[in-house]
Amino acid sequence: MTKTQITPTKLTHVQCAECPIRHRAVCARCESDELDKLEEIKYYRSFQAGQTVVWSGDRMDFVASVVSGIATLTQTMEDGRRQMVGLLLPSDFVGRPGRETAAYDVVATTDLVMCCFRKKPFEDVMATTPHVGQRLLEMTLDELDAAREWMLLLGRKTAREKIASLIAIIARRDASLRHEKSEGRVIVDLPLTREAMSEYLGLTLETVSRQISALRKDGIIEIEGKRHIIIPDFERLVEEAGDDSDGGFLV
Repeated sequence: MTKTQITPTKLTHVQCAECPIRHRAVCARCESDELDKLEEIKYYRSFQAGQTVVWSGDRMDFVASVVSGIATLTQTMEDGRRQMVGLLLPSDFVGRPGRETAAYDVVATTDLVMCCFRKKPFEDVMATTPHVGQRLLEMTLDELDAAREWMLLLGRKTAREKIASLIAIIARRDASLRHEKSEGRVIVDLPLTREAMSEYLGLTLETVSRQISALRKDGIIEIEGKRHIIIPDFERLVEEAGDDSDGGFLV
């Protein structure tokens, strides 16, 4: 695959207090003086769907939080095969302080907006602002837990459970960003194409389409247009996913 130079667009500056991911992002624990330090080093970038944010192995001189949209983390094997290994949803953190290069290809699945920090100034802020380091540790541990749960999903769940799980994960995150509870009737825009879902879940496109149709036929979900999903009863979707009411996996 040929690498192309991406020139993302910088966006209008947004005050941290008005940020839609403020309560979940790496700055969630920051006091006003700590936010002032981050304000001095942040800038916004946008990427169109399909654009590469960074290639695996390339030097990454920034870290960032996803403000809106979704990106994928993909790894390419020596024989050229590619595997999607993760999703970056709003409030997720991209990049690692202290690491010079990117571990994965990061590609915008939908139009993507990121709040970026130059890496060296961000590392300096971490050293003097405990709340940033503490929150980043929390997010890293949450990411580890999610990775372990996803290993179970890919290895043990049925195709129907995988589809239901992915819809539930996205619905929970969307509700959290809107300060709402994921219960009862839930409405969410599914930001992934069925092709992307099949790649991420290790299923064929035909299987994804068939299982989505089955969930709709059984009244678990309703679909308006291509990606507008209505979940009449979120608890019923959770049961179909094999999860408990807190989002953990049933044993």
